[in-house]
Amino acid sequence: MENNIKLFRAKLGYTQEDLAKKVNVTRQTIIALEKGSYTPSLELAFKLSDLFQVHIEEIFYRTEDTK
Repeated sequence: MENNIKLFRAKLGYTQEDLAKKVNVTRQTIIALEKGSYTPSLELAFKLSDLFQVHIEEIFYRTEDTK
């Protein structure tokens, strides 16, 4: 699964540590999310969606290769 977390994080001017604190996870979790090596829980996806004020589908998406 691909994502736009880094893009939305940058738009808000947050560091990885800032974002981690806002959604109550570790910085390592944010790093793994941005790399695409970690699939978030539905709860975390909603927290990110609320924080970024966008639909979940704007943050997380699948490419043809990941279907």
